[in-house]
Formats: sequence, C-alpha cells, structure tokens
Amino acid sequence: MRTLRLLKLDAWRAAPPPHPHPLHAWLTSRGSLTARIMARVNDFNLVRLTQLAQLPNIDERRELGLRRGEHAIIREVLLRDHERVLVFAHSIASRRDLRGAWRGLSRLGSRPLAEMLFNDPTVVRLPIEYRRIDSRHPLYRRAQQVAPFTANDAWARRSVFLKQGAPLLVTEVFLTTMTVPR
Repeated sequence: MRTLRLLKLDAWRAAPPPHPHPLHAWLTSRGSLTARIMARVNDFNLVRLTQLAQLPNIDERRELGLRRGEHAIIREVLLRDHERVLVFAHSIASRRDLRGAWRGLSRLGSRPLAEMLFNDPTVVRLPIEYRRIDSRHPLYRRAQQVAPFTANDAWARRSVFLKQGAPLLVTEVFLTTMTVPR
C-alpha cells in the first residue's frame, strides 16, 4: 500500500489539461506567472508565508536529488488580487545552494521570486510538469491550511530552474479563486 501512495505523489505529468480547460493557458505559459497576473489584476500583492529549513515532500526530495532526512529551504507565498488568493506557490532549494547559486533567495523578503528567475539570463527553466492534486497530496493540504478553498482538487504545475547547475523547484497551485481573465 505504501508503494501505491508514493506513486500517486510522484504522478506529475508532461501534459497539461487539454485545451479548452479554463486554466490551460495559465498552466502552460512558460513566462513569469507573477508578471502575467500583475498585468491582469487591479491590486496584486504577494504574501510571504514562510521561508525556513524543512523536510521536503518525498517527490520534491527526489526531484532535487536530496538525501532522505535532508532539510531544504522552503519558501511559500500567496499571489493575490487584493485579498482574493489566486495561487499558492511553494519553492525549494538545497540549503547548500543558498550559500551559492541561489544566495539571492534569502534576500527576497516579500518580493516575487519571479524577479530573480526571469531577469537572470543564467537561469534555465526545465520542462513544466502538471498534476491535479487533492487532499491526499501534502501541497493541497498546505494550500487548504493557509488559504481555505472549496474545491475537492486543484491544478498544480512545477518546474525546476537551474542556475550554475543548482536546482530550485517551484510549484504553483492554482486555487479555485483563480478566475483572472486570460
């Protein structure tokens, strides 16, 4: 049974939901999600929830090549239009990479991570993966904890950004309030 649960957590896919799914364009855009939202809402704001050393989820640990029991720096934010939460973002980097390639992460404060990722020509984004998550997934439960929503599931996307060979994993969970025009 434990193996089945791990497989479900690791079930990220290369294919997004088919078009004309309402989130298709949002999920597949390779540019800055933050910039895209900012261009379409009246009162964008970012709320930094946390940035500290924690154990990553199993699928995240595998994606970053971390050892079992190894802590990583986890940054979580909400992207909002006024007080309406649109996206829960969860980013992870190895602690050792905060002293190297990703040292700017510790100085971001409540500024968007996108400023660092999309304005640095040395940062490379790997392919985006997609997943519909529900209460069995830890990121769904975390999003539900920090920004309660009514849907039984939510679409998420994630991708690895590389800088000097060091990975940073960014996962964005699109909440039910994500009704911003495309």
